[in-house]
Formats: sequence, structure tokens, C-alpha cells
Amino acid sequence: MSRTTNSHQLPDMDRTTPEPEVTPEAPPADTSDDIQHSTPLEEAAPAEGVAAEHAVSSESSKSAERDGAEKATAAEEEAAGEVPAEERTTASEEEPVADIDTDTASDKVSGKQEEAPAEEASAGEKETPSGEAPAAEESKAAAKDPAVEESPAAETDPADEGDTGTDEDTSAGDGPAGPPDEPAAPGKWRDRHPVAARNVGWTVTGLSLLLICFALLMPTSAPKFTPGVFLRIPVEAVLGAAVLIVLPRRPRIVVAILSGAILGVLTVLNLLDVGFNMFLGRGFNVVLDWVLFDDAQSYLKDTMGNGGAIGAVIAVVALVLIVLVLMTLAVLRVSNVMTRNRDAASRVTLVVGTAWVTCAALGLQLSGPGIAARTTVARVEDRVNRVQATLKDEAAFAKEAKKDAFGGTPGDQLLTDLRGKDVMIAFIESYGRSAIEDEATAAGVDATLTAKNEALTKAGYSAKSGWLTSATYGGSSWLGHSTFLSGLWINNQNRYRTVTAGEHLTLTGAFKRTGAWRTVGVMPGIQKNWPEGKFYGLDNVYDSRELGYEGPKFSWSTMPDQYALSAFERLEHGKKRDKPLMSEIILTSSHQPWAPIPKMIPWNQVGDGSVYEGIEKAGKDPADVFYDSKKVKEEYGKSIQYSVNSLIDYVVKYGSKNTVLVFLGDHQPLASVSGSNASRDVPVSIVAHDKSVLDKIDDWGWTDGIKPDKTAPVWRMDSFRDRFLTAYGSTPVKR
Repeated sequence: MSRTTNSHQLPDMDRTTPEPEVTPEAPPADTSDDIQHSTPLEEAAPAEGVAAEHAVSSESSKSAERDGAEKATAAEEEAAGEVPAEERTTASEEEPVADIDTDTASDKVSGKQEEAPAEEASAGEKETPSGEAPAAEESKAAAKDPAVEESPAAETDPADEGDTGTDEDTSAGDGPAGPPDEPAAPGKWRDRHPVAARNVGWTVTGLSLLLICFALLMPTSAPKFTPGVFLRIPVEAVLGAAVLIVLPRRPRIVVAILSGAILGVLTVLNLLDVGFNMFLGRGFNVVLDWVLFDDAQSYLKDTMGNGGAIGAVIAVVALVLIVLVLMTLAVLRVSNVMTRNRDAASRVTLVVGTAWVTCAALGLQLSGPGIAARTTVARVEDRVNRVQATLKDEAAFAKEAKKDAFGGTPGDQLLTDLRGKDVMIAFIESYGRSAIEDEATAAGVDATLTAKNEALTKAGYSAKSGWLTSATYGGSSWLGHSTFLSGLWINNQNRYRTVTAGEHLTLTGAFKRTGAWRTVGVMPGIQKNWPEGKFYGLDNVYDSRELGYEGPKFSWSTMPDQYALSAFERLEHGKKRDKPLMSEIILTSSHQPWAPIPKMIPWNQVGDGSVYEGIEKAGKDPADVFYDSKKVKEEYGKSIQYSVNSLIDYVVKYGSKNTVLVFLGDHQPLASVSGSNASRDVPVSIVAHDKSVLDKIDDWGWTDGIKPDKTAPVWRMDSFRDRFLTAYGSTPVKR
């Protein structure tokens, strides 16, 4: 069919001469498929062929001398849709394509429309010299050119082309275009809201950069989180940016992903350092401390219940994954932005790098740390050094543990000055120096110590006290116990495993070696098998399952201290024996989170512990105490008072003239109670009814009573075993 170029609305235009430089497309060979493709267009105007033939015959009579090749060229030009804009129809968009063609054909037949130029008549012929149907040619051209594919109604207003949204609005098939009244396909959100998209993009980039800088500059202890720490220039960021800018695309992506993942891992380790410094007063040891997570999970289960512990574990795992993913995405984001703005990124990197070098050379600082920071590099170096030191320490400690000043001493030469005495060694959980000297706890604890010292004196006992520096802080009580009893400095889990897996004389083991004492342990905090009992030289160990307690747990503590001591009296101390008794007793009521706290009751009412049901329910909730800096100190002090009351009241009530009590704290409480710069000192006291027992330690310089003076001697905890053995008649014989 022919395209209508004249109407009563447009001026009559002469034919369009094709540009000489445009090479018309060679028409494809005529096929039945081509004719079929043209059928829809031909059927739209059945009368159009008559008008076209009339136009051809009329033009032939007027232009017989024209070159046939020129006619073919013009016809192909017309079929390709290269028609001036002025000759396009102006039918409204609401009219269907078929209606326009039908009306035009009718106008031709009725003679209402002016005579078409020769070129258009030629384009309307059924066959070209090559045998190609014009309608089929036009259909194929429309399929190749999206502009031609649109209906004449859609081509009316060129200004509408700017509202098409995206490239996806054009048709993809060879068939006729969709109805012109269909709405344009919506574009991407970024295309429809460019300003908002740009703002969001820069915000994400800024947050990514802040996250990276935070990870590179973050400290490893909570008190150091100050604004000045983050107002520095991390050299790692400068070096990383320089590398990413110069790398090609694929290596850059790989390096960015690896850098983000490594930075995420370092951030997780820094967070572990923060937690370990808060609870244990030291950083996380990547070689030894993984085993502590099992203990942490058990602690959460005891204090929060099984559901709370599972929820906490899920939250921790999710946090780790989020940190790793976000850090990786942040590095990728910044890397992509720098690549798209390579020149600007290079200039900024150069300026920041120059500023870092200048600040480092001049030693400039804001408040404390220098502006030129290399925190991450230094921290990685420190971790590597600690790993190397840990591995070396393992071998060195194994040799040290084999050396023992009393390892070869026969039993009859050990503890000769304590024969016939019932000796109790009691550890009070978290009983540290801060309990006696911190303003928040000192008043109550000091009053209790003073009152109980008077009770001991009234009952005929005397006491001396000093200070020991524990090998642990805030937790890991077993490290303090093993250090005190073995005479070895056991400040990490690896040392603990090494010494307990071998043979080394412990203080409790020395009593057993003599054959003069029955040795027992009361361990209410142990809830499963404890093979280390053999290492400590204990004839029998009573754990939480064997003490017969039927009452409620008090947070982490499986039973009140008063009950544990009552069970000890019932199971061992109160029975007739042919030997004196040496006992190791662990008191746990002062274990964090220090709520709820038991209360002292008459000893004859303790029974199986059921009486504590009401006391536990009336106590405070751990969550209301542990996270309140003021309340947690107050309740900690009260828990120490309860433990001291339980122990001293037991000695006064059930002790005898042969009773000797050694009691001490295993470590200081965590930093939120003792303070971030607290010492690791714990009180230690020896109580005896026989004054000659205390005369043996007159040269120690300890303070009279159960409250050590500030000026009392401070020894390392591992030195106590040898001092004690020596003071009470033991003969050193190296193994």
C-alpha cells in the first residue's frame, strides 16, 4: 500500500529527492513470507490499490521520459519511511491506524484528495521492478526502524518522544504496533527520580566511608571510645584507596571483596577485644580463647534460660554475618565510586596522603592519639606477636611445670606443723580488692568484715590478712584456683590444660601425699564430670549433682553458699572420722550477675534447700541489676557480704579448736564494677583457733583480722603455695 502524504490539512509538497550519500537498502528477494507480512497493511484499505493504479497511469503519461531507476529509488526511499516531517499525517493519537488508512483510501476513490506525486504512486504499486511488494518492503523497514514501526497517529507530535521513559518502550516484534492509547512503560526509579537517587547514592557512599574509617580506628576497650579517637587519618585507608584506583576492573573487584572481608574479620576481633577487656581485663587470644565461648553459652543458659541463651547466640551469629557483609559491601561501594571518578579520587587520595605524612612527621595530635593513625596495622602486628608468643609460651610453660621445689618431698616431710588440724581452703567468687576499697561497696563490706572479725574473736579465733595478685580478672575462676594451688602462673587456658594434664604438686595434693588427711572438694558450680579433681589430689569431689539441693537456682549460682556449707557439714565435716579433714570449697553466690541474692536463715532450717523458693522469687531480676552501673555495684557488695557471712558463721557454729580456715577471692569483679583501671588484687586471710598456727606466719607482715590493710604486702598468687608449705614445716626437695 502507499503512505498518504497529502491531505486537506497539510500543504501539497513535491516529491522528496533522496540524499546522494544515502545508499538505499537493497530490497530482499520476494518470498511468500514477505507477502504475508504485508497482508495486514493491505487489508486495512482494500480500495487503496485502485487509487494507486490510477495515480501510476496518470503519472506515466506525464513523466514517460523519467528514468525507471529513479522511480525505483524513490519508491524504496518511500518504503523505508524517509519522508519529510511535513508530509506526515496529522491524525490524532486516539484514531486507530486502520481507520486512517480507510478514510484516506475513500478520499482517493471519491476524488476529494489531490493527485499523489509520481514517487508515491510508484511506491503504491503492487510490485517493484525487483518483484518486491511495496507493503511488504514497508513492513520490513518498520521492523528494522522503531521510528517507522509507530503508527501515523503516534508520529504526529515529535515532542512526545521525550516521554517514552526507557528503551524498553519500543516494540520488539514484526507485527503492528500496539494501540497508541496504551500508557508508556514506567522507567527505573533512578530515572524517574534522579535527584533523590543521586542523594541516596551519595548518602550510601558517605555511610560506607564512615563505616570503613570506624573499623580502621575503633579502639579495643569501651572507655577509649571517645570522639578524638575517630578524628584521625587512617593510613590504611589512604594505601587501600591508592591500590584500588590503579587496579583494572576485575582485580579491583577481587581486592575490594577480600579487603572488605578482612576488615570485617578484624572488626569482629576488635569487638571481642572490647568484650574481653570489659569482663576479663585483657584482649581476646585468637589461639586459646575459643573454648571460653562454651562457658559463655553455659553462663547465658544459667542466667537467661535456654530460650534466652539460644536467642543470644543467634543474635551474636547474625551480628558477625552483618558486620562481614556490610564491611565488604562498603569497600566495594567506595571502590566503584572512586573508579567512576578516578581523577577526583586520585587528587583526594594524594591530598589526604600528604596530610598523613605531614602529621606523622610533626607528631600532631588532637587529644591523646596522633592525627596520623596506623591503628589497624599496629593491631595486626600485635595479634601476630601474641600468637607467636602464645605458641612459644606453651613450650616454655611445659618445661616450667616440670620444675617443682616440693615435687620430690616425701609425704612425711610435708605440712608437719598442721598435723591434726581440719584445714578448709575456701574461694569466694569475685571477692576482689574493690569490694573493700570502692566507695560504692566499701561501707557495707567493711562493716560485715568488722562484725565477723568480732564474732571470730569472741569464739576464740584469730586471723591475719594480706593481698594476692590473681592470674585472672573478671572471670575464668579456675585459672585463679589452679594458680593458687599449684604455685604456677596459670593465666590462660592453654597453661591450664598443660598443667592439669600432667603431674604437679598442688597444695591440696600435698595434704593427700602426707596420708594424714582425708581430702574432699565441694564444687557447687560444677554441673558435669570434672576430671581435674584427680590432678588436685582430692579423695572425693561433691559437685552440684551430689549435694542434694532441691531449691531454686540463684541466677548462675546453682545453690546458696549457706546451703553448700550445710551440705558439707552433713556429708563430711559433721561425721566421725579417723583422720582430720582437708577441704576445698568454692562459694558461688557472689558470682555475676549478682541478682537475686540469697539471705541468711537459721542453719537448722536449711534442709534440702526448698526453703529458698520464696527467697529467690522475692529477689531482684538480673536484667534490672546487671546493666545499671549503680545498682550492679550495690548488689555486688551485698553478695560479698552474704558469702562472708555464710563462711564465718559456719566456722563460728561448726568449727573447733583444730579448725584452720584459709579463704580468699579468686579474682576481681568485671570492669563495670571494679573499674577499668582496677588492680588484680584479692584479699586472702588465714583464720585459726590455735594461735600457734598464726605465729608461723608472723614474718609475712600481714594485717591482724580478716580485713587486709591497704599497706599489707601484695604477692603474686602463684607464690602462696611455696610460702605456705615452707611456713608449716615442709622440706623442699626438687623433683
